[in-house]
Amino acid sequence: MTVAECAAGFSVLMTGAQLFSTGVAAYRCRKIPEAFPVPHDAPPVSLMRPVCGMDNFEEETLGSSFRLDYPHYELIFCCEEADDPVLPLIRRLIAAHPHVQSRILVGRDDISANPKLNNCVKGWHGAAHDWIIMADSNVLMPPDYIQRLLKRYRPDTGLVCSTPIGSRPQSFWAEVECGFLNTLQARWQYAAEAIGFGFAQGKSMLWHRPVLDGHGSIEALGAEIAEDAAATKLVRRQGLKVGLADNPFEQPLGRRTFAEVWGRQLRWARLRRVTFLPFFLLEVFVGCLFPSLAAAFAAAAYGYDPVLAGLAVAAVWMAAEAVLAWSAGWRLTWASPFIWLLRDCLLPFLFTTALLTDDFVWRGNSMTVKEEEAKVG
Repeated sequence: MTVAECAAGFSVLMTGAQLFSTGVAAYRCRKIPEAFPVPHDAPPVSLMRPVCGMDNFEEETLGSSFRLDYPHYELIFCCEEADDPVLPLIRRLIAAHPHVQSRILVGRDDISANPKLNNCVKGWHGAAHDWIIMADSNVLMPPDYIQRLLKRYRPDTGLVCSTPIGSRPQSFWAEVECGFLNTLQARWQYAAEAIGFGFAQGKSMLWHRPVLDGHGSIEALGAEIAEDAAATKLVRRQGLKVGLADNPFEQPLGRRTFAEVWGRQLRWARLRRVTFLPFFLLEVFVGCLFPSLAAAFAAAAYGYDPVLAGLAVAAVWMAAEAVLAWSAGWRLTWASPFIWLLRDCLLPFLFTTALLTDDFVWRGNSMTVKEEEAKVG
């Protein structure tokens, strides 16, 4: 087989993977005409939200916790510091919604290098019910939030998650972050679940308490630097699966700078490197850049216009993502394909930086993946 044939085959293979992943995600994330009803045997649920500081749209996202169309749930807000600036807001929300059983737990349990997990321990052990949802403070919850998560739970399920969908960007780099979150990361997460490699996403996680308590309780999630990676491995060891909720939940972004978007994406990429290295290494092929270049090379070798071939492949990729965004009701403007192209051009640099560097800052905490990588190795 010649080099040109290999290049052409690579381009065709990756374009096929693109079309498969967008098709899967478009089906699972398609807009629904009405909210999911409350099941007749709806179990009581504990909804735990770790908080730390004030994010964009904080009042709206935390306030959505009080407006859920579910008959029996409790709200637990977990905070490390008694003087955290978000606490007055939460107290106002609690006072404005006296019909919702809610409380604030303050303190930290240093069980791991993960500050979010350390903040959640008290909430898990203080939860009144066996169905427990851990949801980040920047998740915007629709009224049928709990129903959507419960609907995906099966007899062979150990955990149900939802990937975040970026919305309401108010800067150019927030638009780019929508491109990362939506038609790239959400798409591949649904495709991975479809072929039997579902993995957890820490934004929204629905647990049935016995699944976790029978294997070390929440402290077991400190086995990895990222709690969602530890959750994935714990569930798989039990022969269970990680499920993804249909119609994932919104995360309004507001303004984002390049440094914020790059730092967040780099942190996640480093964590994937040390927790699921074989899958991380495949990320070098994600995006349309290399398939387009391969198509251009093969076209030139066969006497065709290389520029036209490369642009044609890129156009197919962008069109597939546009169909996905339209069918799911995600962020889509005339500029979206150009933003997705920029994102794909950034991916090789993101991959290389994540491969060669170890240190990062998360919520003011200086962290490193060196020790975690040595432990895994």
